[in-house]
Amino acid sequence: MAAGAPRVFVSHLAGVPVFDPVGDQVGRVSDLVAMLRVGRRPPRLLGMVVEVLSRRRVFVPMTRVTGVASGQVITTGVVNMRRFEQRPTERLVLGELLDRRVTLVETGEEVTVLDVAIQQLPARRDWEIDKVFVRRGKGGALRRKGETLTVEWSAVTGFSLEEHGQGAENLLATFERLRPADLANALHHLSPKRRAEVAAALDDDRLADVLEELPEDDQIEILGKLKEERAADVLEAMDPDDAADLLSELPEEDQERLLTLMRPDDAADVRRLLAYEERTAGGLMTTEPIVLRPDATVADALARVRQQDLSPALAAQVYVCRPPDETPTGKYLGTVHFQRLLRDPPFTLVGSLVDSDLPPLGPDTPLPAVTSYLAAYNMVAAPVVDESGSLLGAVTVDDVLDHLLPDDWRETEFHEEGAGHGG
Repeated sequence: MAAGAPRVFVSHLAGVPVFDPVGDQVGRVSDLVAMLRVGRRPPRLLGMVVEVLSRRRVFVPMTRVTGVASGQVITTGVVNMRRFEQRPTERLVLGELLDRRVTLVETGEEVTVLDVAIQQLPARRDWEIDKVFVRRGKGGALRRKGETLTVEWSAVTGFSLEEHGQGAENLLATFERLRPADLANALHHLSPKRRAEVAAALDDDRLADVLEELPEDDQIEILGKLKEERAADVLEAMDPDDAADLLSELPEEDQERLLTLMRPDDAADVRRLLAYEERTAGGLMTTEPIVLRPDATVADALARVRQQDLSPALAAQVYVCRPPDETPTGKYLGTVHFQRLLRDPPFTLVGSLVDSDLPPLGPDTPLPAVTSYLAAYNMVAAPVVDESGSLLGAVTVDDVLDHLLPDDWRETEFHEEGAGHGG
């Protein structure tokens, strides 16, 4: 980048695409890596953490960055695909510097870091963090915004100190557009302290979505650091099968305490799932599929399918049952697939469209048989019905994959080559 190039605020780089010299996208910016220096010298920016297509986070040195502008980063040379591992002397700019409480040297006033700016040094390929964008006033989600100002790095102090209770609003703002799986990946790579702070700042629904995408150890760690009432609220917001999977990893006394704090209806669904063996259709199923009575119309079914919070697998079919409509239902009559709903007039009754030839699964069906069933019938979800003919729930292909893949699949990238990063 030429001398005199404009400075860039790092919040604008989160999620920005990274391209190689021929214009092919390498990945997206996940964070930046800096090294604090003694005294009040601005930190040197070492490189970027880039999440490539396999969700591996790799290190790209700033010496390989030739352009940072127009919503993109341009690199030169071959990107080292080894997995990034943070070193003790390094700081993640987005993950660790934003939301810190630091002190203005001149007045001794505490301020909150909203953003930092980076700039390339003239006639060199080195980059530094040279400006800090801060806000006056106490932290807290309910307060009104105070005065903001941009100061030199040397005008503040406190970045090198361990901080307890660091906020997370500005870090979350940089990641607000991320899908839950991508936010979970970013959260996984933060320090345990920072991970807990960010989790505490997420609302219940967003945290529930993210927990469902995290490795088991991270789930347990985060849930254990929440107040019990908040933990129960988050479990209520999770899909019942995911909540049951998480609770099954806790000691029985902790399970019972959290279930008691949950709403009775939500707790009842989770208790039913906990009663089944984990690797069976009953243990894998969700208790919240789309259930319709036989006198519902195609228009009614399509309205249910369009609900935004449904997963694609659950939206692929509706289950027609006698009342009651909540699982366990009345007599299960059959399944209507989404494609069939698109082929028939809106006023058609779903009871006349059911596929009753497809046998349902029993709750004790073992995982290998569930897998074979989905593969044999080309299904993305399957009904689970008890001996009395009541629909208990549905097993989806994503739940099956979760149990077929290695336990650490969320932490393992394709073709792992080792740890560390190069200069």
